[in-house]
Amino acid sequence: MTDRYQSPLAERYASREMQYIFSPDMKFKTWRKLWIALAESERELGLNITAEQIAQLKEHQEDINYDVAREREKLVRHDVMAHVYAYGTQCPDAKGIIHLGATSCFVGDNTDIIIMTEGLKLVRRKIINVLDELAKFASEYKNLPTLGYTHFQPAQPTTVGKRATLWMMELKLDLDELEFRLENMRLLGSKGTTGTQASFLELFDGDYEKVKEVDHKIAEKMGFKGCYPVSGQTYSRKVDMGVLNVLAGIAASAHKFSNDIRLLQHLKEIEEPFEKNQIGSSAMAYKRNPMRSERIASLANYVIADALNPAITAATQWFERTLDDSANKRISVPEAFLAVDGVLDLYLNIVDGLVVYPKVIEKHLMTELPFMATENIMMDAVKAGGDRQELHEKIRTLSMEAGRNVKENGMDNNLLELIAADPAFNLTIEELKQTMDPAKYTGCAGRQTEEFLEEVINPILEANKEFLGMTAEISV
Repeated sequence: MTDRYQSPLAERYASREMQYIFSPDMKFKTWRKLWIALAESERELGLNITAEQIAQLKEHQEDINYDVAREREKLVRHDVMAHVYAYGTQCPDAKGIIHLGATSCFVGDNTDIIIMTEGLKLVRRKIINVLDELAKFASEYKNLPTLGYTHFQPAQPTTVGKRATLWMMELKLDLDELEFRLENMRLLGSKGTTGTQASFLELFDGDYEKVKEVDHKIAEKMGFKGCYPVSGQTYSRKVDMGVLNVLAGIAASAHKFSNDIRLLQHLKEIEEPFEKNQIGSSAMAYKRNPMRSERIASLANYVIADALNPAITAATQWFERTLDDSANKRISVPEAFLAVDGVLDLYLNIVDGLVVYPKVIEKHLMTELPFMATENIMMDAVKAGGDRQELHEKIRTLSMEAGRNVKENGMDNNLLELIAADPAFNLTIEELKQTMDPAKYTGCAGRQTEEFLEEVINPILEANKEFLGMTAEISV
């Protein structure tokens, strides 16, 4: 359809996998699985529900009659009851026990938890694959010296691989948060209209232990460790807040990576992939704009801002239930997942195709290295008989002169020549050039990279090797 709005998140950015997780099929098939789990649990605990009724429910678990549900919702203005009715038309023998004792939140909230859990699992897989590609990149370039930057001003050298570990460390922190959230996800269960389970106490003739067991059985059947021990009619909306905070953290990490790539591409040191027929600009044919990194930044900004939605919703809920969360949840939670999904596919695609230009990196480094080598030069001059305090002042003055020569005259850095010409240093230009080995100034960067990969990242990859090998699914 071209005559009405369609979400760019679905059309351009999110993968088919993530779109399915938040699709009507996933939602309504999960509703039916929950109704089956409820009926089975109630039967196992002694209610008058037959095996034939449950078999009929299972027979139509997947073939949802959407047309019937849509027509019924127009009449009753209630989506859950419309689907109860539609399911009942397919299962006439079981229609009287569908949704028995439950409220709308039984299917709505439990399904939301299940869907968010599946979404987090997919996000987790994608983070692991990004880490895998970054690990290969970091290992390959662990000893390639490059200028470090503080305040985007040239600073002590690091290595290209060590810089990549900074991106990885942030994703590792995100992965820790994500795994904590997954470990602690619980179902709402069947808590009733205000969380007291009064309808179930009535169904089970006052047997409190059976009421508790309903929740345990439903959780087990749906693959969860348990249910939240107390709630109102809904699970606490702080759960949504926690989940979107995880996604916002991932978005922030990816945004930081994309910023670095955009700056490095400006410096012509590292570039994101650029395809053979790709057009960088409609007006300037020579341009190679970092489109993928810019898209990461754009989507990440959206996710970070979107995390405010569940926070505001959680803060403004009234007592045991209020409905001012529903419309917001339908939009804010799926879109955060779809956007992060797009971000991670872009991240994976970029890292898989990064192009490194060692000669440009070396040129930039060697232009600045004489300034950074001055401390070593001063120590060599002291060993040759110089006065440390006098040499310090001379190096400061000569460094300023060389800096002016570079910035004001557009000339090469001539600091080494200026030092060699000053007899106080007692060093020849050949001796000074021997101090210009970049590897002398990268400290422990190579070793840190090796140890980080070996001790932190490789165990994660080994533990999740069944998830490795994903390819990025990105649109135009």
